[in-house]
Amino acid sequence: MTRPALAASIAHYQQLAQAQLPTAIWQHLQQGRDNLTGRANRQAFDNTLLMPRPLQDMRQAHTGINLWGESLAHPIILAPIAYQRLYHAEGEIASAMAAHSQDGQIILSSLASQHFADINRAAQQQTWLQLYWQGDRTKTLALLQRGLDAGCKVVFFTVDAPVKPALNALDRPDVLAVNIETPTQTMTIQAPTSTVFNTWMSQAPTWEDVAWLREQVSVPLVIKGILHPEDAQQAVALGCDGVVVSNHGGRVLNGSPAALTMLPQIIAATANKIPILLDSGIDSGFDVYRALSLGASAVLVGRPYIWGLSVAGAYGVAHVLRLMRDELEIAIALCGAPQS
Repeated sequence: MTRPALAASIAHYQQLAQAQLPTAIWQHLQQGRDNLTGRANRQAFDNTLLMPRPLQDMRQAHTGINLWGESLAHPIILAPIAYQRLYHAEGEIASAMAAHSQDGQIILSSLASQHFADINRAAQQQTWLQLYWQGDRTKTLALLQRGLDAGCKVVFFTVDAPVKPALNALDRPDVLAVNIETPTQTMTIQAPTSTVFNTWMSQAPTWEDVAWLREQVSVPLVIKGILHPEDAQQAVALGCDGVVVSNHGGRVLNGSPAALTMLPQIIAATANKIPILLDSGIDSGFDVYRALSLGASAVLVGRPYIWGLSVAGAYGVAHVLRLMRDELEIAIALCGAPQS
């Protein structure tokens, strides 16, 4: 395979991706990035300054971590992004292969456009799985089992998006959520019945469902989409193995706080009992360092790797990861703060 031309920087990948993707697909990817919450995410990182500490002995520094029994070369996890064949024909397979090439990990979306088993086989490693509630326990358990049977070994239960963006607006009928046997259909509710309460929220999960889900799986269960410290404490009380502090990249509730600003409170509330990861707004390795400096165990990166995927497939994703790793190492070296 001939390697495609690679961009000079992560920002360059963003520019190239915008130039070549259809407008509707680009807007779908960037949704939430420039609203109130998206801007708050960026501002929170920009307000977290890096303190140089020269003359530190950094010869033994590293970026390696261990999460749920798995050793990774760095703390940059590829976030679950739906319908990746929208951005490149090789889709999730390309992203998973890139994560493996960089000794990292990817979380497969419930709405992946390729089969879980095919992705794991191509990546030559067991990936992690993001789980959306499917409206009831039977359908949710079926999707969960499909991921586990394919080899996924950690489950990230996303709880902050009971309403997910519709794909049909993108006019790409060939890109489907192939791992879901019966996609949830839009229901027509006549007035005065509430569409929100009687349709969306009637199918949304509750803490009772989290407790039930905890009983169904023996693999680590992580709750993704937590911003309130009391919710993080509830996750710990129910035996969950981790929490992802996230506002869904600004895509769900415009006006929610920046994930980074809530990270220290959630770490304090959970008292280091479980790993706390951060998602939403990571654009560089320097942002990764900022999150780690505030106590995150690892981070989830979303849009930037999709920019790389759009431009150069697996090579682009791997290059974005490498650029982020290099920036993280620079930040660690210049700030004099090796990973423990």
